[in-house]
Amino acid sequence: MYNYRHETVVEADAETTFAWFEHEGSFRRLMPPWEVAEEVRADDSLEVGSKRIFKFPMGPLKMTWVAEHTGYDPPRFFSDRMLKGPFRSWNHEHHLVEEGDVTKVIDEVTYQVPFGRLGNLVDRILGGLLVRKRISQMFTARELRLKRDLFHHSKFADKPRRRILVAGSSGTIGTQLVAFLDTGGHEVWRLVRREIKEGSKELNWDPTSGKLDHGILEGFDTIIHLGGEGIGDKRWSSRRKKAIRDSRVDSTLILSNAIRQMKSKPEVFIVASAIGWYGDRGDEELDENSPPGDGFLPDICREWEDAASKVEESGVRTVFLRSGIVLTATGGALEKMLLPFKLGGGGPMGGGKQWMSWISLDDEIYAIHHLIMNSGSTGKYNLTAPEPVRQKLFARVLGRVLRRPAIAPIPGLAIRVMFGEMGVSLTLESQRVLPNRLVDEGYEFLHSDLEHALRDTLGMWND
Repeated sequence: MYNYRHETVVEADAETTFAWFEHEGSFRRLMPPWEVAEEVRADDSLEVGSKRIFKFPMGPLKMTWVAEHTGYDPPRFFSDRMLKGPFRSWNHEHHLVEEGDVTKVIDEVTYQVPFGRLGNLVDRILGGLLVRKRISQMFTARELRLKRDLFHHSKFADKPRRRILVAGSSGTIGTQLVAFLDTGGHEVWRLVRREIKEGSKELNWDPTSGKLDHGILEGFDTIIHLGGEGIGDKRWSSRRKKAIRDSRVDSTLILSNAIRQMKSKPEVFIVASAIGWYGDRGDEELDENSPPGDGFLPDICREWEDAASKVEESGVRTVFLRSGIVLTATGGALEKMLLPFKLGGGGPMGGGKQWMSWISLDDEIYAIHHLIMNSGSTGKYNLTAPEPVRQKLFARVLGRVLRRPAIAPIPGLAIRVMFGEMGVSLTLESQRVLPNRLVDEGYEFLHSDLEHALRDTLGMWND
């Protein structure tokens, strides 16, 4: 039997902190950012008998973790135990102790490693590294998320909670955004294409066929559209380009037209766009006033934003999110880089002189939250960190974080042959994009330094 203890001090009272844990979204926010986990069930309560279930990969297999809450004394205490999972046993107590203006969150875990005596022996031989290092990483990630989320919610604690509808909620950004907004006490609904889950806060639409009843949008003061086919998921054929375009432009048009027909329109409409707007611009510094570039992605972004501008013309505050490369270990460009870099095959692409404009996933979420809650925020915003880097430097920093060499160059010709136009656009084109409007509005970036962002994302703080 092993014991693990972790203390976190947050600048909030016990009631506020306990309420954060009690929201369904806390389960998602507490998962380590490098874990590819599928949420199966997360009850919106910590009361005895409530359950939280998720699946995660363990080698080639998927492991299911079922946790049942066993103790409940708000705002001081709750506990849970593992009913099914990778450990022989796991009991987790959460103690909240208010001390002046802060709350100390004490996590106490008692666990047994799998495989009985053999598992204990192996863990002792390895000095606890088989399990304990991973547990320590997990609780460090939990501490950072809890402290940061509570801080960002506190900025707008004096403003009314919102009723929010999110399209594209199943994507990497949407999943975390919904969870974060939920922990802030907002009423968050999902606009989904699939069959609605019974008892869930979900509404249905079918953008492929153009079906959306504008009546179901009534009552929402915030509508967010993040949907779209993955740009880097497949090689670009004519058919693939059409799917990318239609999934963005057509769906935005449908949603825009529905909003314009509403009797009581939302206070704000937030729609995704991308720094693809600017095209390949070399060393030029780009801000929100820079003109669009030329090519497939700039053309898509122009059509995309034009589709949403119809809502803006109707008097609804409209915000366009020109997002850069969102750093997350569970999706996007970084996820694709990790395996070759871990194998020692990472390095500069096509010479490495092109600029990469990046943003951490949490900054993406917190910046969107800022734009939702600030009634004066309207128009185009670059969601990128203040310090873009050349691709050669990005490779060097990622290699240092992973403790791997990053000197294996990938010639531009090889990228063109292997990935075609898609590879050229996403890896060789240069965009030096600055988030001037966010900075001017006082948004303070959590991650302005690339290495700090990567270490947080990958759980590599002690390396």
